[in-house]
Amino acid sequence: MDKSQIINNVSKLLNENRFEEAKMLIQSEYPHEHIEIEKRSYTLKQKMTQFLKDGFIDRYTGQRLVNPGMLKVITYYCPKEFPYDPHWKMTKTHIAYWNLIPTIDHIFPIALGGIDDSSNWVTTSMKNNSIKNNYSLEEINWHLHESGNLDDWDGLTKLFIEIVEKNNDLLKDSYIKSWYKISKDLI
Repeated sequence: MDKSQIINNVSKLLNENRFEEAKMLIQSEYPHEHIEIEKRSYTLKQKMTQFLKDGFIDRYTGQRLVNPGMLKVITYYCPKEFPYDPHWKMTKTHIAYWNLIPTIDHIFPIALGGIDDSSNWVTTSMKNNSIKNNYSLEEINWHLHESGNLDDWDGLTKLFIEIVEKNNDLLKDSYIKSWYKISKDLI
């Protein structure tokens, strides 16, 4: 039965003061399933492994994404033109951080019973992760794009490593240093 029709039927029962029947209809046709969610935190190695696996492609849009360290290098050299806020305030951070930094998302959301395991992980942008939120792909009419080919696009990872190795002062920035180390280890 269509979800809106269930709500329509429940509403009619409520209008007739048939509260117990409304409750039973919700429980049988549109139940709420409470799911306990643990706070998730991923290591840089887990993140970078996923980004490389997906070829630095946003699997929801097919858009190319960029190694987070590379964007921070741009901020290092162009702080006013390409600002970064450690709390990711949109009013203070260049929009490229939201559009181009990869993150891990769950294809089937944890909130809907998906597992927190690499078999359910996909690379997407911070922006699209926020948009998708706790919806399934079917609910928002999205689909998965193919993984990218690292020979065609590596998220500027090799260039990032090269730039850092030419200017070791960049390693004073802990964000750059962390992404440099994991990039160097895994590329």
